Amino acid sequence: MSSAPSQPIGLRLLNQASLILFAAVLLIFGMLSPAFLQPANVLNILLQTSSTGILAVGMTFVLLTAGVDLSVGSIMFVAAAIGGKLALAGWPLPVVLGVMIAIGGVCGCVNGLFITRLAIMAFIVTLATRYFGRGLGLRITETRAMNLPDSFYELGSAKLLGVPLPVLIFGFIVLVAHLILTRTPFGRQIYAVGADLEAARKAGLNPRVILFLVYVICGLCAAVAGIVALSQAPAVSPGFGNNREFMAIAAAVLGGTSLFGGRGAVFPGTVLGAVLIQTIENGLNILNVNPYLYPLIISGVIFIAVLLDAVRSHVLARASRRRIFVEAPV
Repeated sequence: MSSAPSQPIGLRLLNQASLILFAAVLLIFGMLSPAFLQPANVLNILLQTSSTGILAVGMTFVLLTAGVDLSVGSIMFVAAAIGGKLALAGWPLPVVLGVMIAIGGVCGCVNGLFITRLAIMAFIVTLATRYFGRGLGLRITETRAMNLPDSFYELGSAKLLGVPLPVLIFGFIVLVAHLILTRTPFGRQIYAVGADLEAARKAGLNPRVILFLVYVICGLCAAVAGIVALSQAPAVSPGFGNNREFMAIAAAVLGGTSLFGGRGAVFPGTVLGAVLIQTIENGLNILNVNPYLYPLIISGVIFIAVLLDAVRSHVLARASRRRIFVEAPV
């Protein structure tokens, strides 16, 4: 009789790295500023996390298949630029929001088609569409900032039971994504494709369909993230959504999603990673740290995220080569 081998202590610590970092950040900023842990500021952190968190949820789907989407920031920009033009032209807000979400879905379809039908690397495809989308958005806005109608601000300031609407939207998307990944055959197929593409194909799965759908989901999440961002600051600037893809990747990886595919979770993983990044930004702002240092600190967070993923993958690979069986006493 044998028992299943327990995980090495190092691996268990790595799996809880985001939680440990989060606790350390709360402790440090809480000691440096009493206002940091006030309920109002905690709610503000969740509000600020909403847009990046939604973007990171979509990115998690892609990363689970061992892919990447570098175009999500540009998708946000294009959707916001077109939506802003329509809003300023007097279109009803529900129609504008529907058009923006549809644009996100179309952009995701374009990425998915190039990746699955033409067999081009996801990195190359999404890098190209990132620059194309950025250029298209600049052409639509004519590189000028657009101040949107008050209806967008009213959307962001709306509350239900005291909870801001952007936070509720974030929570709803996290719930749906979590249920898809943990309670549906499609979710299990995503993990299977990310873990071993050839094995998934031999098992009768259609990786093309699965890969196509995850990029569509990622595009839709990018559009919703753009809507939430506009509801908090109703203006489309030439830099809207720029480099947001890297924040989304960092949030997902900090939450335990592997860059190599097949491992990760939206909840609590990606959510915790997104909240961690925003908590650091919020704490730096409360402490009045020089804003020019923000990119340096966030880049350090991204480096830590990638390093943790690499070390975690190395430990997992080494542990899989060692099978330890413990004989039970007779």
